[in-house]
Amino acid sequence: MNTTKKRKLLPNDMTIIDTSQARKAVFATGLGNAMEWFDFGIYSYLAVTIGKVFFPEMEGTLQLVYTFATFAIAFIMRPIGGFVFGALGDRLGRKRVLTITILMMAFSTLCIGLIPSYQSIGLTASFLLLAARLVQGFSTGGEYSGAMTYIAESAPDKKRGILGSGLEVGTLSGYIAGSGLVTLLTFILGDQGMVDWGWRIPFFVAAPLGLIGFYLRTNLDETQAFQEIQESEQDQNETEEQPTFKDIFLYFKKELFLCIVIVAFFNITNYMLLSYMPSHLNSVLGYENSKSLLLILVVMVLMIPIVILMGHLSDKFGNKIITQIGLVGLILFAIPAFLLLRDDNILTVFLGLLLLALCLSCFEGTVPSMLPTLFFTDVRYRALSVSFNVSVSIFGGTTPMIASFLIDKTHNNLMPAFYLVLVGLIGMIVFTLMFKQTSGKSLRGSLPAVETKAEAKKMVNNPKKALWWRKEAKELRKKSQEEDK
Repeated sequence: MNTTKKRKLLPNDMTIIDTSQARKAVFATGLGNAMEWFDFGIYSYLAVTIGKVFFPEMEGTLQLVYTFATFAIAFIMRPIGGFVFGALGDRLGRKRVLTITILMMAFSTLCIGLIPSYQSIGLTASFLLLAARLVQGFSTGGEYSGAMTYIAESAPDKKRGILGSGLEVGTLSGYIAGSGLVTLLTFILGDQGMVDWGWRIPFFVAAPLGLIGFYLRTNLDETQAFQEIQESEQDQNETEEQPTFKDIFLYFKKELFLCIVIVAFFNITNYMLLSYMPSHLNSVLGYENSKSLLLILVVMVLMIPIVILMGHLSDKFGNKIITQIGLVGLILFAIPAFLLLRDDNILTVFLGLLLLALCLSCFEGTVPSMLPTLFFTDVRYRALSVSFNVSVSIFGGTTPMIASFLIDKTHNNLMPAFYLVLVGLIGMIVFTLMFKQTSGKSLRGSLPAVETKAEAKKMVNNPKKALWWRKEAKELRKKSQEEDK
């Protein structure tokens, strides 16, 4: 594993971050994430409509199951995309990969809007929808993990939480834009107008968004942490092979498992509220489509300042405690939240959604900045891409389908709540036992990132704190040497 040479630290060794440039990086990477979730938003809010367009022979909740199965099956490609783009990101740099993924996402989303309906070309329409979703899955396999890595490596250590939360602000903004556009079109065109042709409009919007994101990302600088690794390899005047995927699975088993669990409880909650809930309110509970869409839209708008607050609190009090608060909330309030959704009262339905949103906000404010801290710089992109996307594919992307399936088989509309409670319990046990606080610390394998020269001088006087990860690096190198023998 690549580590910083052991010598006396100097103030010039520290990475001094220009916070304004860090915010620019958050905006450029967040826009790509916004576009990804713009697609998720329009697909989720159009789930009932897409079911009628591409699966007209199915009826009721079964039609919804098929629609979300198409949504979920695209996640098969995410680990493959993570494998490919993760390797490229650790070898060629974070910036280059992020410019590729945003173009692929925009193109595949545009293609969905061009597919003829089932009535026009039969089953071919369903297969074309699946093909476009697979391309989306492949490109997003490198998108979110790359964005997390880029922001974490571009932020000062003491502000990593609040800047990382900006990635989820992008998520919510993209989802709000997508769902808001669908809500507006549904109000103007009506349900039948959306089925006839209106559903295509949101997918066409993806193309200009992708071009804007591409332009912004091409004007970003490569992260300082990645440049440090390249310079370190050149300074050592030796050919040190880059750790392989085999090395990652061999030496980072604990971190990979922990990452998978964190991503699971984060994304199951995320997809339950943002992807599945519009259809649950409409198809399962019988709420008017436009009313349910508007309620969730309002909840997402309220989540934006809460997510930023949680990011700030994670910097101040620690990412572990904020995440644990979210898990406790999920365990205690998932069932009451779904009971409130049953009530035929707009206020109680809103409160039920808000309870779930508060739990999710704790995760959204901490996870984007927390996951990159699990891995060393030279393996970070690959390790994150693979573990994140495997977990999202198995747990996150299947959440709407599993929720629909459980209700269809049991005829109990509280089953999604029981699922959330189980996820919260497992997540709480694993996370509490295995995760160690990383807020305010330098990234593993990197020198401290500070905002001023005064901070750099303070870090020099406390080298053990500055390079807290060196003991881990030494143990990894020892294991590697023993394995080579």
